[in-house]
Amino acid sequence: MDDVPARADDKPLLQTLKGQSADRLPIWLMRQAGRYLPEYREVRGKAKNFIDFCFRPDLAAEATLQPLRRFDLDAAIVFSDILVVPLALGQKVWFEEGKGPRLEAIEKADDLAKLSADELEPRLAAVYETLEAVAAELPAGRALIGFAGAPWTLASYMIEGQTSRDFARLKRFAYGQPEAFERLLALLVEAVARHLVAQVRAGAEAVQIFDSWAGVLPQPELKAWSLAPMAEIARRLRAACPGIPVIAFPRGAGLTYGAFAEEGAFDALGLDTTLPRGWAAERLQPKTVVQGNLDPVKLLVGGSALTRGVDEILEALGPQRLVFNLGHGVLPETPPEHVADLVARVRGTAS
Repeated sequence: MDDVPARADDKPLLQTLKGQSADRLPIWLMRQAGRYLPEYREVRGKAKNFIDFCFRPDLAAEATLQPLRRFDLDAAIVFSDILVVPLALGQKVWFEEGKGPRLEAIEKADDLAKLSADELEPRLAAVYETLEAVAAELPAGRALIGFAGAPWTLASYMIEGQTSRDFARLKRFAYGQPEAFERLLALLVEAVARHLVAQVRAGAEAVQIFDSWAGVLPQPELKAWSLAPMAEIARRLRAACPGIPVIAFPRGAGLTYGAFAEEGAFDALGLDTTLPRGWAAERLQPKTVVQGNLDPVKLLVGGSALTRGVDEILEALGPQRLVFNLGHGVLPETPPEHVADLVARVRGTAS
């Protein structure tokens, strides 16, 4: 499409995601922009609150680029949050310091009438401005990743009203009001697909869909409420923006990762920390690129635990059809020096 930016073909991450040979193993990290960096904490202090931070393109673009200034990473991922989508749909969203996200919870089918995707792109214009600003400053050879939450994970926050331990409210709504729940999933498929398309048109060269809570579902529902909506989003994105790689991250999906690989909708699968690498090499890599899956605690600890963790992944999954990453996000307590050690080990330059 004419309004989709041209893509460079010399970026290791994009080459790998597209099944091409790259001159080096690509690496980026989930939550690579975050509280573990002192420069992030400094720029975060300039915003009134976390949502204000996400909607300040000058601050969000700076946070996005900070990790690339420190570390030899192959991609920047736009600084934003998955909950900007419920916010754009009309749900009240706020963040409480030290407690995390809070939402005005959906309790019954009638509450869905308050939600609409009609103004989604205008309400999220600041996110797209951030991407445009980052794309203009991105170092050569580095890719820009956009992202969104998967419908199941977004629904969990929208119905629970916060992070949950047992997801009882969410499952009670899904099982007890199935028609309403299907309407919510359909709305979220539309909203997430449109949000990702808009991110690509603003400069994103690949996208990741995070289903952080996929692992709380039994297998039949995991396929119906996690895999199927994510695959539909990927199809809609490709119809609007051909050639854009899509990474799916169904955290905790276990053996159902195999169904994600067989679906054929995704260019790569982000592996969580618990997934056996031998199984992934045998069952997933012949069908798709894999991404992951270092335990973030090993990065936090550093030293020999980090070295062994990196080497085990490279031995089991590398170097072809692999994007090196974590099995979840960088922990806030992680010393930046450990990230530098990680990158050096992946690059083969560690002392």
